[in-house]
Amino acid sequence: MKFGLLLPHFGEFASRDRLLRGSQRAEELGFDSVWVRDHLVFEPHGEMESPNREFYDALTTLTAIGAVTSRIQLGTGSLIPFRHPLTTALQLGTMTQLVGDRLILGFGAGTFQHEFDAIGWGDRDRVSLVRSNAEILRKVAVENDVSYSDDNFTFTGVSIEPKPAGGPVPFWYCGATPRSARLAAEWADGWMPGRISLATIRRRVESMREICEENGRKLPTVAVIPPTSVAATREEALRDVNVPGLLAWANKAKFAVRPPSGRFETVEDLEGQLIVGDPGEIVDEVKKFEAAGVEHLVFDFRFSFPRWFEVIDLLGTEVLPRLR
Repeated sequence: MKFGLLLPHFGEFASRDRLLRGSQRAEELGFDSVWVRDHLVFEPHGEMESPNREFYDALTTLTAIGAVTSRIQLGTGSLIPFRHPLTTALQLGTMTQLVGDRLILGFGAGTFQHEFDAIGWGDRDRVSLVRSNAEILRKVAVENDVSYSDDNFTFTGVSIEPKPAGGPVPFWYCGATPRSARLAAEWADGWMPGRISLATIRRRVESMREICEENGRKLPTVAVIPPTSVAATREEALRDVNVPGLLAWANKAKFAVRPPSGRFETVEDLEGQLIVGDPGEIVDEVKKFEAAGVEHLVFDFRFSFPRWFEVIDLLGTEVLPRLR
């Protein structure tokens, strides 16, 4: 199992020091990856974030981190398709030449319509935009004079140089719905939901296995980005968390596997959608994800960004060694 960190590149705690020095410390402590989100016109999530709209560009941030680290993988969780894929292809090729072959491209359809309205793409099907990106990025990563046409993009005789070192960058489909898991099983290299219950993960992984067996495909990498809070005691860890906000969000999730009561009402009901506690409790919770089939877990510490360096050290010294 691999372990990563969602970086503080958004909101009031976004800063050069937290990003660069924090990533270096994560690499020193043996974390496998660091991750960024993606927005064009950022609208903070009320139950998870402050109203601050600061948002550092995803790929620029990862390039800077790659320049001051040497091993740690650099992931997007997830990139949103408001860029032309040929622009993205040039960025990815350039990044791998500068920082090495260590990118993971998580891609999702996005939550907010306003970001696509802002660039005149409001009438496009966002899921089909993700598929277009996957196909185009794979083709131009290994071919020259590429011609392509679908409902979203048309071009003829295009060659993009430099190409990614190591071939096409792994393409993971991000999303928690049954459709996202099905599409990942059909053509992606990985599947990466964000906030999702353990019961829902188990159901999605079972269905992905069936699809892959039918199609003769290898099961994509299963990853997840759960909100996490760790401290010396469970009480301290819970103080950082907006539990009512998480419960409200969980109850709005259309496709979630619900608790026996039919509603998410307690912290215990949020199993999988929140990892909280002292280091020993974090270890126990992570093992549940591993048993459910998760291979790459990215800790989302946005509740604890004020304690960023403290939580990196606590997780890296008291949690990771017990999971290796």
